[in-house]
Amino acid sequence: MIDYHSVEHRLSEALGLGRRPVAVTFLDAPPAGVARFAGSEPSGCSFWRLAAAGRAFYTVPSDHYNCAIGSHTHAIPLPAERAQELEQTLSFMTGIGYIKMEEVPGIPRLSATPGAVVYAPLGDSPVDPDVVLFIGRPGRLMLLQEAAQRAGIGVSAPFLGRPTCMALPAALTQGIVVSTGCIGNRVYTGLGEDELYVAVPGKDLARISDQLRTIVAANATLSEYHQGRQQALTRE
Repeated sequence: MIDYHSVEHRLSEALGLGRRPVAVTFLDAPPAGVARFAGSEPSGCSFWRLAAAGRAFYTVPSDHYNCAIGSHTHAIPLPAERAQELEQTLSFMTGIGYIKMEEVPGIPRLSATPGAVVYAPLGDSPVDPDVVLFIGRPGRLMLLQEAAQRAGIGVSAPFLGRPTCMALPAALTQGIVVSTGCIGNRVYTGLGEDELYVAVPGKDLARISDQLRTIVAANATLSEYHQGRQQALTRE
C-alpha cells in the first residue's frame, strides 16, 4: 500500500491545507481492524468533517438514512418506513426554488450500494481510498488541478454544486472534479465561504503528488514573471 502519510504531508504542505484530506473507500463489507461509527449524524458529508478532524472509521448503510439526498447519491435505499423522505425532501427543495425536479435524474450516483464506507484522514487511511477529498482555498487547490493535468489525468471542467455528495460518484466516473459545495454541506461540515472541494480518484493520487513539486515551482516563477510584467506594462 502507498505511504499515504508521506503523500498527505507532501500535498498538505504544498497546497497550504488547513484541513486534512479525507480518504473515502466504498466496500462490500466492513473492513477488519477499523472502528465502526457510533452515533448519529445528519448527513453523509458530516462524516467528512469527522475524518478531516482526525477520526478513522467505517459506516454502514443505515448510518446514512438521515440524509435522503445523500442516500440517493450513494445508492443506499431507505427502509420502507422512511422511503417517502426522498420525495418529501425533493418537494421541499423544489417548492422553495432551490432545485428543479428535472435536474434529479442527472445527479451522479454510485453504481452499487456499498456494504460499508470507510472515512479517514488520508495519512491514516487503513485501506486504499477510492476518492480523496481536498478542502481549501481556490488559489491553492488550483495547483492540485494543474498537477493532475500535467500528469495526464482527466479533469472534469464544469463546477459541481448541489448536492455536494455527488462529487464522490462523479470522481469515480469522470476523474477529478471541483465542487463549490452546497448550503447543507457548508452547515454540516463548517466549510468556509472561501473554500471549495476537489475530489480526486484514489488511483491517481500518487501520479498527481509526483507532479505537484514541479507545478508549485513553476507557479512561483510565473508569479514573479507576471508581477514584473504588471509593473512594466501598467500605465495609468
